[in-house]
Amino acid sequence: MFITVAVFNFIYVLLSSASLPSNTLFDLFVGILKSDQEIMDSMKDNLKAVKERDPACINHVHCFLNFKGFLACQSHRVAHKLWLQGRKVLAVMIQNRVSEIFAVGIHPGAKIGSRILLDHVTRLVVGETAVIGNIVSILHSVTLGGTDKASGDRHPKIGDGVLIGSGTCILGNIKVGECAKIGAGSVVIKYVPPRTTVVSDFVIFYDVCI
Repeated sequence: MFITVAVFNFIYVLLSSASLPSNTLFDLFVGILKSDQEIMDSMKDNLKAVKERDPACINHVHCFLNFKGFLACQSHRVAHKLWLQGRKVLAVMIQNRVSEIFAVGIHPGAKIGSRILLDHVTRLVVGETAVIGNIVSILHSVTLGGTDKASGDRHPKIGDGVLIGSGTCILGNIKVGECAKIGAGSVVIKYVPPRTTVVSDFVIFYDVCI
């Protein structure tokens, strides 16, 4: 419990600005954390996931003080909760501060699962209707975006256990199956079967989910 509170205290201080004063963010974060145990649990799971899967992570404190992918993910969880509550202007304001501070653009409407690793994470872009499953690892400069100006459900759905390499663009309302691996620099515009490795938009071979 202590480390959970410490993480969110650290985040609201980082995100505070003239338009989002620290006392306002403090009240906002405390209110959401008290009413949503799932956010608390997801944060702890994310902390463990980074320590287990990122060899650069020295310990849990090192993660929450220095890993902006972890911090951006937890900030998004608060923004997403506000989005679901209909407090969309405030959710977008937090999204904008996250973009300024961490160089990450995750729309507050996007759904993100637990045990996520956002490694380095600079220039990550995730669209409004994107869904990211559990135990997913995403490197920097990845785009989960749309393909045109159509409204509605228009962004990728990433299955559990997926690894997405740096510089990858996954575009449109397509599914990436569980435990798939997407090679760095790929552009993916069609369905990716589970347990496959893909480079560009071509399935290279079938793999085993670990």
